[in-house]
Formats: sequence, structure tokens, C-alpha cells
Amino acid sequence: MTDPNHDRDSAAQIRRTALYSTLAQVPPGKVVSYGQLAELAGLGRAARWVGRTLSQLPSDTRLPWHRVLAAGGRISLPAGSPSGDEQRARLRMEGISILNNRVDIQRHGWRPVEHSG
Repeated sequence: MTDPNHDRDSAAQIRRTALYSTLAQVPPGKVVSYGQLAELAGLGRAARWVGRTLSQLPSDTRLPWHRVLAAGGRISLPAGSPSGDEQRARLRMEGISILNNRVDIQRHGWRPVEHSG
């Protein structure tokens, strides 16, 4: 008899693994939207799930969570909040300019197809 909780847990783990391994590939100086990250990870239109999942990462994670933005390059974390300030500082350290709480997606957006040889 299979445990339905185990099946659900392993499906969730597979989704998280796909998300994390895709996120790990976003290079410094590039950004991706929640929706684009979901699509690239094979998760369909799961932008909100991506946002929720990334918000639960441990504080010492090595994943580049700061490179994930809302649609149109908007920074969704509030300025003045610890995580919002950290995200802005990390993006600036990578040479990404922020204007009116947005990043220029044309200039800084990650398009993995271009980088795959």
C-alpha cells in the first residue's frame, strides 16, 4: 500500500529540485522573472508557487534568489525591508542598475538559449 503523503511529498521535492537547479544556472549580472523561472524549470505557469518557495529558502542559501524579479523586471520585495535591501545591494554588486524599482529586462534578462552554444 503506497502512502499518499509520501507521493505528494516526493512530487513537491521533484518540483523544488527542478526549481533550484534552474535557479542555480542564472548567471551573475542576469535576472529572470518568477514566471520565466517556472517555465524554464518545466513547472508551467507557477510564478506564485516559485515566489512562495523562494521565500522559504534558508537565510544561508547559496542559490541566487536575488536574481528573480516580478514581471517586467519589478523588484517585489519592499525597499527598506532586510531582504529587499539585500536583494538591491546584491544586484548592484553584479552591475545591474535599478531605476524606479525596476531592472531593465532587455539589458539584464537571462535568455539561456543564447548561452547554450
